[in-house]
Amino acid sequence: MAVSLASLLAKKSLHLRIVGKAAGNPDAAITWVATTELEDPLPFLSGGEVVLTTGLRQKTAAAQRRFVARVHEAGVVAIGFALGLSHSKVPPAFLNQADELNLPVFEIPYETPFVAISRMVADAISADHYRKLERLLSDHQALSASLLGGGGLPALLRTLAGMVGTDVELSQYGAVLFSTGAGTTGSWNKVPIATGLKDRCTLALAEPYERNAIVDYAQSMISLELSNQAKHRTAQRNAAGQILQDIVRGTLHGQDATLRLNTIGVDTARRQLVMLVQTATGQRPALRTLPLPAGFESTATGLVDDRLVLVVQDAESGERLGEELSSYLYDAGLTATVGVGGSYAQPNGLRWSYFEAKEALTHGARLNVPQRLSLTSLLMASEDVPLADLAAEALDPLSEFDAAHDAQLMSTLETYLELNGSVAAVAETLGLHRNSVRYRLAQIIELTGYDPASTADRVHLWLALTVRRLAAESGSS
Repeated sequence: MAVSLASLLAKKSLHLRIVGKAAGNPDAAITWVATTELEDPLPFLSGGEVVLTTGLRQKTAAAQRRFVARVHEAGVVAIGFALGLSHSKVPPAFLNQADELNLPVFEIPYETPFVAISRMVADAISADHYRKLERLLSDHQALSASLLGGGGLPALLRTLAGMVGTDVELSQYGAVLFSTGAGTTGSWNKVPIATGLKDRCTLALAEPYERNAIVDYAQSMISLELSNQAKHRTAQRNAAGQILQDIVRGTLHGQDATLRLNTIGVDTARRQLVMLVQTATGQRPALRTLPLPAGFESTATGLVDDRLVLVVQDAESGERLGEELSSYLYDAGLTATVGVGGSYAQPNGLRWSYFEAKEALTHGARLNVPQRLSLTSLLMASEDVPLADLAAEALDPLSEFDAAHDAQLMSTLETYLELNGSVAAVAETLGLHRNSVRYRLAQIIELTGYDPASTADRVHLWLALTVRRLAAESGSS
């Protein structure tokens, strides 16, 4: 370590002797030696120095006291006063002022040159600097080995904790990824980790700890590792999404489906449960790189239609897992909804669970559990049915007529279907005469070619209205 005041005074070859009553801090590290004969050296001191002087310009008691006061204000460790030049001993006013301020003063005999003191301190500082560089290089190698030796970030963080002598904790998206100090209380020094993502990634070190440049190196290594992990997740989820999309659309089935699913970690001999995560448009890029919370390590994930698909194996019920995932997404700052499907075996079961999860998303809550699928639900979830075209073909004539004539055919149709085709109930709800309702229904038939009184046509129109409502709620055209 760097030379201290105590070790400097103990150097026998220098023949230094402490005078006065001030002890100061004998263990304080000396940062440099400053030689000065200025009346006011304060502007040229930064603190931690030993000041050497002959007292050449300190000819009055007032000047001596002022010199000591200004040096003390700078935060120096001690003053060395050379004898035999301008003074035969340390002046009483000088020494009294130093005692009052608890600033140590030592005598320097005439035979001891200032340069000998400066050289000793400089050599000690240089040796300390080299020791720190050697240790830093060794620590760099140890951190790299812990990360690349198979232990990953947990091994790196455990090694770092040992180096700085404290507990460390790494968090991302509001969740703790790893911590060496479960239950550690007190203050933490938080170091931001740059990953290129809006993930609030932070390395926290429990106070107090040894300030060490190795923390900066660890910071860069963690940043690089998390960035690499994010890139890997993006590539993996894009590839898995292609397979899952083929499964959902029915273009991949049988043994081919089993083999392809095995490549992304899905064993079709086990039960599969699908969870879908849907976020606001501006947050969708986060789904490509988002790490999963604890408990989802073995979950296969992929991206399908800007949604994150999670395939959980051997889970009887997804409600508890859905709650954990939903809470994690909320803590991560994402405005997300989670849809959960049922647990089924075989590729077809995975597809069925996907449809259930997708239909559940239409409920719009933060967590949406599966319900019994109806034929309507399957049609709404299907990738193969051109529902948008169906809705446009059936409803665009009504929308255009309403816009051109300030009519209310769309609202009349919606009310008619909601009230199960009761003309009387529609007339009462809309405040119309029954004949007015019948006239509007006749206009709907004429414009669309569909009769709301016919069961088949009523189902068609109801599906069209449902598709348009869901499209409006999701913000799509």
